[in-house]
Amino acid sequence: MTSSSFPDPAAALATLLSAPSLSALGDDLPVRDCLPALAATLDQTPNAVLVAPPGAGKTTLVPLMLLQSGWRGETGRIIMLEPRRLAARAAAQRMASLLGEPTGQTVGFRTRLESAVSQATRIEVVTEGLFLRRLLSDPMLDDVACVIFDEIHERSLDADLALAFSLDLQQALRPDLRLLAMSATADTKTLCDLMQAPVVESPGRQFPVTVRHAKRDLTSARDLPQAASLAIRDALAETEGDILVFLPGTGEIRRTAQLLDGVPALVLPLHGELPPGEQARVLTPEAGGRRRVILSTSIAETSLTVPGVRTVIDGGFRRAPRFDPGAGLARLETMRISRAAATQRSGRAGREAPGLGIRLWTEATGRGLAPHDRPEIFDADLSGFVLSTSLWRDAMGGEETALRFADAPPAGGLAAARDLLTLLGALSADGRPTEAGRRMAALGTHPRLAAMLLAARNEREAALAADLAALLEERDPLRPRMGGARGGPPPVPPADISLRLDLIAGGDHADADRGALARIRQASAQFRRRLRLPQGLAASGDVAALIAAGFPDRIAQGRGEAGSFRLSGGGSARIGRADRLADQRLLAVASLFLRKSAEIRLAAPLNPDTLPDALLARATEQVETALDPVSGAVMARRRLRIGALVLRDRTETVKNEDAAGLLLAQAAAALQTALTWTDAARQFQARVALVRQALGRDDLPDLSDEALAASAETWLSPWLAGLTTLAALKELDLQAILRARFSHADLVMLDRELPTELKLKGGRIRVDYTEPVPVAAARAQVFYGTTETPRLAGGRVPLRLALLSPAGRPQALTADLAAFWTGGWPDMRRDMRGRYLRHDWPENPAIAEPPPPRGENGGGSRSRAKR
Repeated sequence: MTSSSFPDPAAALATLLSAPSLSALGDDLPVRDCLPALAATLDQTPNAVLVAPPGAGKTTLVPLMLLQSGWRGETGRIIMLEPRRLAARAAAQRMASLLGEPTGQTVGFRTRLESAVSQATRIEVVTEGLFLRRLLSDPMLDDVACVIFDEIHERSLDADLALAFSLDLQQALRPDLRLLAMSATADTKTLCDLMQAPVVESPGRQFPVTVRHAKRDLTSARDLPQAASLAIRDALAETEGDILVFLPGTGEIRRTAQLLDGVPALVLPLHGELPPGEQARVLTPEAGGRRRVILSTSIAETSLTVPGVRTVIDGGFRRAPRFDPGAGLARLETMRISRAAATQRSGRAGREAPGLGIRLWTEATGRGLAPHDRPEIFDADLSGFVLSTSLWRDAMGGEETALRFADAPPAGGLAAARDLLTLLGALSADGRPTEAGRRMAALGTHPRLAAMLLAARNEREAALAADLAALLEERDPLRPRMGGARGGPPPVPPADISLRLDLIAGGDHADADRGALARIRQASAQFRRRLRLPQGLAASGDVAALIAAGFPDRIAQGRGEAGSFRLSGGGSARIGRADRLADQRLLAVASLFLRKSAEIRLAAPLNPDTLPDALLARATEQVETALDPVSGAVMARRRLRIGALVLRDRTETVKNEDAAGLLLAQAAAALQTALTWTDAARQFQARVALVRQALGRDDLPDLSDEALAASAETWLSPWLAGLTTLAALKELDLQAILRARFSHADLVMLDRELPTELKLKGGRIRVDYTEPVPVAAARAQVFYGTTETPRLAGGRVPLRLALLSPAGRPQALTADLAAFWTGGWPDMRRDMRGRYLRHDWPENPAIAEPPPPRGENGGGSRSRAKR
């Protein structure tokens, strides 16, 4: 298509911009008065901020004016970003009509589902998400002279990111690139500081709007359709012209429309899911002057002009996604609008004549509204944001330059996004984009859906993945049916995702949303084109496997109770007990809805015995050993895990090394009870400690309990081969194991310096080294004939002697035996002679002859005649 068949756009543009009045064009566009100042500003500086109220004409006239700028050259394109598909199409059609052209010539547009551009296009109106994709694939924007950020005050996540990338590009490589931000609010200081840009203001020409508040507030947002329908009926009786009603979402629009049956006006919905023809009907006055009631979401707040509106009824609520980093889920929440949004909505009634704004809340509630809507960056799912920033830095040379944002993204959301992208394989462990991550970004959809598309194993399964991605991007075509319990939510449709796939393939269902199905099929066709699939290819394959590839953290495992599931990413989820998936062992979950708990809305059964490759690639399989608390035996289980779930659990033969590792850990953790500490083992431990301390032999192994526990792998492991029970562990000869750590020479030295027994005339006596000072204990008769205390380690280690009665009870403790014979012995002798008459109690034991040994440690003595 060429422009030769149409009126000269340059001539039409010159006429448009030089006309003393724009009334001939059917519009009065106040922004025209500030166009010279804006043109001069962009001639002198690369960035500017234009502030103009809704209806001033900035979306329509500013891009056309910039076509005549010298810095654009002959071929430089102007790209204007719009937050919504409807606004992008409407803006392009309006500008093209002013030039007397169809869209696709001088002025074109691109959205996710449709486009109209050509080689002749110089103004491209695109949605913010598409512009991000273009930046990542063509970061230099070689053929672009200017980027216009329309409705920048809405602070969408894509707009914030696109502006940050554009500013980075401008600073690093494209100082000639013009950036223009257009806002409907005068609160632009942060934006001007961010862009280092001056402000150009257009005061606008707003007709007066009378604002009327409700006498009482709604008790719940569920009451909004009833309240709105009553207000609409009153307004139809009291006012003239069309009525624009703001409601949170399509559910409220449907219910309000049902309550307006029989009103003397045409009731029309307006939301982003309408087919283009129905959207265009709302933007065109009704033939014959019939009054209209337009039931709209927040899509009509900005960018769009709905002609004929004289009354605005504002429900005061909007619906927006909010991301919960703890749950890893985004959910749509109904929330109060801000004061700025309320002002913009009411202003729609004064675009063409004096109007009326009816607010379904009290003045007191209005004073408590937030000044502005909360920027999306604080509440959105940041996985696409993080992937885009990683790819941008990689495209710009990999430098960690700080991107400029009006508000920094929350740390919790960033961390959750990085974890998800790493799980999906889009980012490496160090945060760099992988090849898979680049392929995901090129598909222009959420990373989860992109991972699902890339997991297909053949063309037919890729076609199935395209249907799934389109379904999950759009609204569920099986809407909750009306007719639930009074005051409660309507019944939820079955969670089986195959029912929706059958509808996409051409099936039928009484509750199917035909409009949603048409959009899903259109989106699926686009995905198929991106995947280069033949048109008309039948979809088939493993639905659960594809879902698992994109949602590995949402594998749901039954918990034994029908409808209760545990999620692989942590937490739990439920499904209605009557749902046919409620008794499944495993589900691959594609959609969750958070109320008080997570509810499974879309899922497919997953066979635990034939798990898909995409899931196995992220799973870990290992043999886990444990001790049976009853038998003490080592048990082995082979478990396949993904996240918090055990997908398979089978008994395994215990390998020697696995059992040894578990027994070793048990021994190290409970050294006193897991091993058998005989007295001989404790004595050896004490003797080694004394040699290390008293003789300075730090070169010898440390046998303290702490050191043994810390080094158990070194000294105990060689003795665990073949052991599989705690009982076998306790049967080990611990003294022999400890002695094996010493050389023969060291053991000889130890026995020489600190012998286990002392040899006396009366027999051998054992030395107890576990006492703070070593003690040798025996019956008194064993010490007869010994004149002094034996010496340990050449006298470097003290020794105490314990003299026992014939019954084995301690009677005296001394470190100096010679002194005891002369000092303490007479008292002990006197006491013992009276109690043990059959035993010998000499006056001078140092020279007495000990009785013959009887057993160890001088165990007995025969009676002797009293001397």
